[in-house]
Amino acid sequence: MPTGTGPHGATAPGPQPEPLRFFGTTWVDHDGRYALRRVGVAAGSLAAAVASCVVLRFAFDGLEIAGTGNSLNILVVLMFAVCSAVAYRKTWEGFRSRPADPGREDSLRGLKTIGFIGSLLAYFVRSLREAPGEGVLRTEYETALARYAKRRTTRTGNPAVRKTRKRP
Repeated sequence: MPTGTGPHGATAPGPQPEPLRFFGTTWVDHDGRYALRRVGVAAGSLAAAVASCVVLRFAFDGLEIAGTGNSLNILVVLMFAVCSAVAYRKTWEGFRSRPADPGREDSLRGLKTIGFIGSLLAYFVRSLREAPGEGVLRTEYETALARYAKRRTTRTGNPAVRKTRKRP
């Protein structure tokens, strides 16, 4: 965990929480208008998903006007449905744990881009419960705090302050 600065510019001891998109570090104590931010993220992601569906509907109407045929129309709808389902699942898994293989996640980036509606919907659903990604960061932060506390309690003190023992 990175070490940050505390109040008044002093470096705070121990691990520092990782900032979360749209929330910063307000997710730690649920302060700084955390609830309002969650409502905003939920509303924004749902509005973006609805707007995206409207834009896709216009694109689909364009295919119908072009007279490309039913088979292509079905393939386009099927492609967006499958990609959105996969994007929803992978985005949801990303909220529960960090990816085991980041290379695989990079290879799915194109598929998740096509299925962006699924990612937006996963973001909306998760923001109803907590800040998206908060669970993973909270687990990592609490683990780091526990390790730090254990290291601090097992120390015997500052060796520079110890008095040297003289041998008789």
